[in-house]
Amino acid sequence: MSGKSEPGESREGVGLTNLDQPLFDGAEATKRDLVDYLDAVSERLLPELQGRPLSVIRVHRGQDAFMQKNVPKYTPDFVETVRLWAEASKREVSYALCNDRRTLLWFANQRAVEYHPALVRAVSPDKADHLVLDLDPPAGDGFAAAVRAARLVREVLEAAGLQGVVKTSGAKGVHVFVPLDDATSLAQAAAATRAIAARAEALDPTVATTAFMKEDRQGKVFVDATRVGGATVVAAYSPRVRPGAPVSFPLRWEDLDDVKPVDFTIRTALDRLDDAGPWLGDLPSQGQPLPRDLVEEGEAIAPGRVQAMHEGRRRKRTGPT
Repeated sequence: MSGKSEPGESREGVGLTNLDQPLFDGAEATKRDLVDYLDAVSERLLPELQGRPLSVIRVHRGQDAFMQKNVPKYTPDFVETVRLWAEASKREVSYALCNDRRTLLWFANQRAVEYHPALVRAVSPDKADHLVLDLDPPAGDGFAAAVRAARLVREVLEAAGLQGVVKTSGAKGVHVFVPLDDATSLAQAAAATRAIAARAEALDPTVATTAFMKEDRQGKVFVDATRVGGATVVAAYSPRVRPGAPVSFPLRWEDLDDVKPVDFTIRTALDRLDDAGPWLGDLPSQGQPLPRDLVEEGEAIAPGRVQAMHEGRRRKRTGPT
């Protein structure tokens, strides 16, 4: 990191404070490293955040990390906001829109480490502009397994005439994103995501599973098809609150076998930007329509949480099988 800013200095009119404090326990980085990284990568990160209701994970010194959705009362006027209904909390939330470098720097100074944009845009909260398959491997060093599951998802997508891109989650998993046209409803996106997950599981059930309940996964990679609608996914290039401060990093499909999540941190990711694979703004087509058969197949599959609820009730009545 360049370390150009000194405590008390400002950028874009944003005051930067306590830059030499440790970022969080195990980060192996300071707040200065976070600010410098986010500033340097802003031209790539901001397109991932622009126009999307934003949740962030912040870490106050000496405290546990916490997710912030509602902007605090002291939020400056230059930070754009949008009020939307949050189904999970059953209330209206005032979300930030991180649309420019100044806002990103303000968040960085607030010790916002992780950036989780909504999967919809504020101007069209009833439309999905991409699908997300979150591939969550079992405990331990499961990244290689997540890569195998990602290749199953890619095989399903290609058979359906769809193109997807891939990134590390910044933790131990992999995210596959599929850009869609602007006519896709949230219900259609949710159904198609469930169908893709089911098809991936069918290709190799020894690797992938759609079992929502952890005790049913039997050491396999969970193909999470629930990231739709009001859900969020950590943005490409966002740091994570994890040991070493890793970064969620886009990759070329052919490079997945040659990397590990720890290869990309706020101290090293800038030097690896040339290794980044094509991402949403770089795809030849942003407007992929969903095949009708994929949507219809998914409509016949109950959402994972619904399946888990019914299974939980069944087990409570009869005991596990």
